[in-house]
Amino acid sequence: MSIDPRVHELGPDRGTLRIRTYRQGIAARAGHDLVLEVASWRGTVVVPEAAGGAPSITVEIDLRSAHVVESTGGAKPLTDGDKEDIRRAMQKPLRIADHPVAVFRSTQVRVDGDAARIEGELALAGQSRPIELHVQRDAGGVFTGHVEILQSVWGIKPYTGFLGALRLRDAVDVDVSVSLPG
Repeated sequence: MSIDPRVHELGPDRGTLRIRTYRQGIAARAGHDLVLEVASWRGTVVVPEAAGGAPSITVEIDLRSAHVVESTGGAKPLTDGDKEDIRRAMQKPLRIADHPVAVFRSTQVRVDGDAARIEGELALAGQSRPIELHVQRDAGGVFTGHVEILQSVWGIKPYTGFLGALRLRDAVDVDVSVSLPG
């Protein structure tokens, strides 16, 4: 996985950061599985010039900019008003008023061919926990990564509705896709 040695700036102009949520419970048919896209985020990938030096990665995610871009299931399609209600409903459990930005900082990057395992700390909702992101580069030079986040590990109570009959699954998927030169 050869990348030009320098500082690479990341953001929405170079890729996407998406969060996938899933419904469960007796009333799951009434709810929707969602894909949220984060419109405002930035990051840096520092690739050292010295042979054998490990890259470092930092990403800041403005949680206030997350918005619904896709939904599946549900009793009826989501309206723009429904999507805005979802955006507002996320604010409290994520403690966005006090912690509007989630931050990831790598602690170790292991590269194996066109794949990498990135270990680091994710600060979310006022708590910091370790995560591990798996990344793959395709033939076109696009890097895609995936990590599953358990909301409860960060003290986040997943959304419930209809007196608990509709629940958001604790595990959400975070998918990232970025393009870097080199």
